[in-house]
Amino acid sequence: MDSTTKSDSTYDRKAEVKAFDESKSGVKGLVESGVKKIPLMFHSGYMVETIEKTSYDSMLSVPTIDLKDINKNPAMHAEVVAKIRSACREWGFFQIINHGIEDSVMDEMIDGVCRFHDQDSDVRKEFYTRDNKSKFVYYSNTSLFQDKFANWRDSIGCHMAPNAPKPEELPEVCRDIMIEYAKKIKELGCTIFELLSEALGLKPSFLEELNCTEGLFIQGHYYPACPEPELTVGTSKHTDNAFMNILLQDQVGGLQVLHDNKWVNVPPLHGAFVVNIGDLLQLLSNDRFKSVYHRVLSSYIGPRVSVSSFFFNSEYLDEGSTKGLWPN
Repeated sequence: MDSTTKSDSTYDRKAEVKAFDESKSGVKGLVESGVKKIPLMFHSGYMVETIEKTSYDSMLSVPTIDLKDINKNPAMHAEVVAKIRSACREWGFFQIINHGIEDSVMDEMIDGVCRFHDQDSDVRKEFYTRDNKSKFVYYSNTSLFQDKFANWRDSIGCHMAPNAPKPEELPEVCRDIMIEYAKKIKELGCTIFELLSEALGLKPSFLEELNCTEGLFIQGHYYPACPEPELTVGTSKHTDNAFMNILLQDQVGGLQVLHDNKWVNVPPLHGAFVVNIGDLLQLLSNDRFKSVYHRVLSSYIGPRVSVSSFFFNSEYLDEGSTKGLWPN
């Protein structure tokens, strides 16, 4: 899979994509093979878009909200609800600190994703699949065969609720932390949905009673260092087809949010989670809360690791859509 020019009439994209997928080694496999130029299937036209069509605003920042003592101090609780309401209306994104999940658990979850992807390719291949009925999936690019270009990223994913896999169905290198992390992130999700309900002027249990916390899909992304980051992206511009995502990111950076037609960096903050509103909650809130575009840039530095926790309900999952079961 060499980097021939796109104008070359002999270039066969379907064959390149097919060979990449059948390798079952993902983007990490390309890096391990020593590629110096990325295959054409990853070329996104990003460099032209960045220079000509987008701008950055380093003076803007996603709101950071402190959840400390919100259950002990009524005044603090009311202030947090007001901040969340504002963030959801204006940004669709916010970061939370003092949320109750220990730094050690967060760090170990990042390490667990790293451990999986750092295994020998022959070990990783055993889990590689595009079967959305699998208990645990490892793959590169959710809709690889439909997208115009591939993202510089590999992923693992698993539905941890309502029907969690048996422990032995998870890879040993990340099994224990995935189980522990899922339990804690589910609890945190319930707390945030209560705050979101109040921010909508409703009783705290409103969104949970609509089963917004019923389904939980945890997805670990691995973005290897890219030899030509100006030609591709880690994750294309998209919104999340879920109620909410709670994102854990490492310290590498690269996440950007589209705010007032400008891309704004979301710098890593150790010990914080990034929370963003999904399409379903925008719909449910009658557009009072925004589901906004975001993306991840590629970089010479890597790997970058992040963990998304998407919340659904069983009614949505029963639709069986690939996009729903394997979020971007």
